[in-house]
Amino acid sequence: MSRTVKPYGLWTSPVTAAVVARGVSLSDVRWAAPEGGPLRLVWLERRAGKGVLVATDGGHAPFEVTADFNVKAKLGYGGGDFSTFGDDVFFVADGRIYRQPIAGGDARPITPPFGQAASPTPSPDGRFVAFVHSAERRDCVAVVDAAGRLWPQKILQGDDFYMQPAWHPSGRMLAAIAWNHPHMPWDSTELRLVRLRFWDGDDPVPPVAAETTVVAGGPSESVQQPVFSPDGRYLAYVSDRSGYWHLYLYDLETGRHTQLTEGPYEHGQPPWVQGIRTYGFAPDGQSIFYLRSDAGFCSLWQCVLEDEQGRLAPRHRRVEGVFDEYPDLSQIAVAPAPDEAGRVAVACIASAPSIPPRIVAGRLAPDKEAEGPAPPTVLRGPAALIVRRSQWENFEPGALAQPRPVQWTSAGGATVYGLYYAPTNPHFTAEGLPPAVISVHGGPTSQAVPEFNPRVQWFATRGYAVLEVNYRGSTGYGRAYREQLKGRWGIVDVEDAVSGAEFLVREGLADRGRLVIMGGSAGGYTVLRALITHPGFFKAGLCLYGVADLFALASDTHKLEERYTDSLVGPLPEAAALYRELSPVFHARRIKDPVAIFQGTDDPVVTKAQADALVAALKESGAPYEYHVYEGEGHGWSKPETIEKFYAAVDAFLRKYVVFA
Repeated sequence: MSRTVKPYGLWTSPVTAAVVARGVSLSDVRWAAPEGGPLRLVWLERRAGKGVLVATDGGHAPFEVTADFNVKAKLGYGGGDFSTFGDDVFFVADGRIYRQPIAGGDARPITPPFGQAASPTPSPDGRFVAFVHSAERRDCVAVVDAAGRLWPQKILQGDDFYMQPAWHPSGRMLAAIAWNHPHMPWDSTELRLVRLRFWDGDDPVPPVAAETTVVAGGPSESVQQPVFSPDGRYLAYVSDRSGYWHLYLYDLETGRHTQLTEGPYEHGQPPWVQGIRTYGFAPDGQSIFYLRSDAGFCSLWQCVLEDEQGRLAPRHRRVEGVFDEYPDLSQIAVAPAPDEAGRVAVACIASAPSIPPRIVAGRLAPDKEAEGPAPPTVLRGPAALIVRRSQWENFEPGALAQPRPVQWTSAGGATVYGLYYAPTNPHFTAEGLPPAVISVHGGPTSQAVPEFNPRVQWFATRGYAVLEVNYRGSTGYGRAYREQLKGRWGIVDVEDAVSGAEFLVREGLADRGRLVIMGGSAGGYTVLRALITHPGFFKAGLCLYGVADLFALASDTHKLEERYTDSLVGPLPEAAALYRELSPVFHARRIKDPVAIFQGTDDPVVTKAQADALVAALKESGAPYEYHVYEGEGHGWSKPETIEKFYAAVDAFLRKYVVFA
């Protein structure tokens, strides 16, 4: 194939802003098992910011379930938007929980019209729904009757936050996660087990808490995702007490805790949102399917729990042949019952660097060729069924960049991890070394993973090298790595971004004179700090809704993160001097390199006032800058027109200050 010689940054890319803007976002997927009917798959997709539930039974075309509602839970960053029971779906819209038949019918509210609800969780008999609720800064776990005729009853209260309620199969116990300020849910949480007391009579009066026990967790342990086994013997959960998020079983009869997984792998995620799922029991309860992350590369595994004598003896095998082409998997959903052939249905949201997110499902059969005692459910399955594609996928083979895991040494000899994308386009070539975009993820407790990342592909297919930096403080490499950012935010993340750029230059992968740093939210904060502390190192910076004022972040952000800076920087007022030293708005005069600021008017996390103050300081300093404000946008872009404007502005800015500079 002939390749046209064209300067880096000017290649014509198949990943246009219009392609990015046209897609939908896939948020969650669950199975529904109507009595006497076929399994249904229900998922949530967002279209230009509106959440719509869609369903299919596998034999017919998908159909919309909730066209008249914006399905979205708004506790913190959201999540826990819906669940299913039988042929009904329970979903959150306008802060309330609604119940609606999946096959069609009217939606009926079952919770009062105040506050914000999340994580609706039906009881095993379908009579009640547990959920998380927040009103006037007071959070709780409550239970309401499934018809919504009676007032909800609070089951857990008094803590700052709750998430992930789960019912025991008997319906007599409830488990949930609780935590308090100043901790974040990846710092310190507790697993609470509540024994319920029910009222006499046939009316579905919500139960009350009779006894509450702390099962796991504590000051230096993050627990999450409680799930009871189908037979009610075990309470499974994920904990990082060993240094990584691993699966555990708590025996309700003996009180014994058993660690199921081990090694330098993550089996949980930082709970930024409600409703995260990384594992699920098989219908017979004899095994668990789980997602294992190896430095961000995800795979599906099965743990068979007991041996032939019924003793707890975990055995692990990777499930092959279903999700092999997808290194990014999330929201695993295991069907509650096998089909007539004994196959177990498993679904995930799946993607790869060159495959936009999809809803993928597989029906998995027993592996008859497995050595030793055959597991009770599955180890190997057929090719997976693609249920839903999130966007246009007809890219030319080889047109998209593939990530290469890299690591380098940062300040003090620390090892840092990242994903490197080489400039990729089968139709173009260029002379010399490419410009490079050093991409800094948000959070800062997050992780760049090998998913389909349209922003990365937009750059790489135009001739930019891209390095996604998983700086110290990122998820995916154990608790000790994650905690290296504590008290050092704005310092070690900057060191790791700068040393990552130096690594590319040293390896001959990037042009030293054309380095760009880019990030959003916490990543935008790192961009500003890097431009302040390393003037002249980067040719330009791209800051998306970045933190500029740590005082404002602590005082004006939402409840979930209002004490986050206690651990990242220090508590106020004791650390006030450090807040001032590390806040970019007070040192913007030191920024000498071109910087583009992008901000939404309705951002509840990093308010527009922060960006306005930063831009006012940049005006006084005389630094080259651009300020782009998007009406009606929040902490990220949802409108197609905004996405197209954003990429057009980035392209013009980089041509002016990097490509043709």
